[in-house]
Amino acid sequence: MGKMDKEVFVCLDCETTGLDPVQDRVIEVAVIKFTLGEILEEFEVLVNPNCPIPETSIAIHHITQEMVEGKPVIEEMLPKIIDLLGSHIVVGHGVGFDIQLLINAAQRSNIPCGLSQNRILDTLRMARQYGESPVNSLEQLRRHFNIPAVGAHRAMGDVMVNVEVFKCLARDYNTTEDLFEMLSRPILFKTMPLGKHKGRQMSEVPLEYLLWAGRKDFDQDLLYSIRTEIKKRKKGNLFSQATNPFHNLMC
Repeated sequence: MGKMDKEVFVCLDCETTGLDPVQDRVIEVAVIKFTLGEILEEFEVLVNPNCPIPETSIAIHHITQEMVEGKPVIEEMLPKIIDLLGSHIVVGHGVGFDIQLLINAAQRSNIPCGLSQNRILDTLRMARQYGESPVNSLEQLRRHFNIPAVGAHRAMGDVMVNVEVFKCLARDYNTTEDLFEMLSRPILFKTMPLGKHKGRQMSEVPLEYLLWAGRKDFDQDLLYSIRTEIKKRKKGNLFSQATNPFHNLMC
């Protein structure tokens, strides 16, 4: 048995009022503590955010204002959540966002919170490295790995799927340290994951678009991939060709 078989992980997902980790609020939290062989503990709770839930968010997770009326506020639930996460490795899809939401909520209420010290295994970045699913959303990865469907976009359903996706993505690694080593380096995208050139091979994306995108506030993997492609074209002397519309006339 390798070290990863003995590791205890916690998978976390939060549903929220929106996508800003500072301004938006948690409305549902789900956590599963697990090993690769078994589920050790499950926890989920609806939370009253004490603010309106935008219709755009309700359309995604289907949690309405009425559903959170009378539910505990996040301050009441944080000690239990923080205790459950403990010092374990936290697994999740883009889970840095979820952790930041909980850290911000703890800071607002002066609740002791050491979550910034927890190590993270982000299944979104693991999926990018795996590279064989055409889209790296949790739902597409579920289909790719033939994982049975659970209620999508509610926290516990997403966590249950996420645990199984993690197991599939972790299969080729012997230890958690192997995984951390892989994730410590930027991951090179084969295709553009967003924007008007979404799905196109990086080598086929127009240079002007790459130069524009390289100045944006994208995550480290995408910026690394864009800048690597730009450098490749400079080295291959394709840079001047791509920026000079009269290149073919000059040959």
